[in-house]
Amino acid sequence: MAELNTKGGKKSTSIDMTAMCDVAFLLLTFFILTATAKAPEVLPVDTPQSTVQTKLPTDNLATITIGKGKVFFDLKGREVRKKTLELMGQKYELEFSDDDTNKFALMESFGVPLQNLKQILDMKASDRAKAGQPGIPKDSLDNQLKEWLLNSRRANIDINNKELEIAIKGDAKEEYATIKQVMDILQDQKINNFSLVTGLRGKNF
Repeated sequence: MAELNTKGGKKSTSIDMTAMCDVAFLLLTFFILTATAKAPEVLPVDTPQSTVQTKLPTDNLATITIGKGKVFFDLKGREVRKKTLELMGQKYELEFSDDDTNKFALMESFGVPLQNLKQILDMKASDRAKAGQPGIPKDSLDNQLKEWLLNSRRANIDINNKELEIAIKGDAKEEYATIKQVMDILQDQKINNFSLVTGLRGKNF
């Protein structure tokens, strides 16, 4: 508040910042306590650059990540994930406990054979990125990627009554053979429409 001298002129001007500082610290504390740390990517990739901006859906989506010759798989929706794991267990005659299923429902992308999935589920999220996951088998002798796609599509239709959308997130320097192998698996299931995940590049005028 401004203080006036006896002659009516301004003597000094001061603003009490105490209340504003209190509000700033309260907001800072709120954001710190409510923020969640982003889990490290299990398979980080350097995606190709593009100027097209199209957001991927937040549900009814499966993402195939390709990098270093490996393939990882991610699926949106906790109930869809649970149903998919149930179907995969039936296919490969493996039993998963309720605890395993609940952990899988919360886990992000993974890249291990189904037989080794429990080992990954028992790890902390921060340790999964360091576990050196070998990727999901995709060759003709053990094409588990094909089964993950098939069963996740079935699960999504069963839970959400919608066809699952597919996105491919590939490293810009990935060898064509690996990407072609994944696309062949998609086409075998009559999946001809899918999204390609890219990084945003500024437009040149």
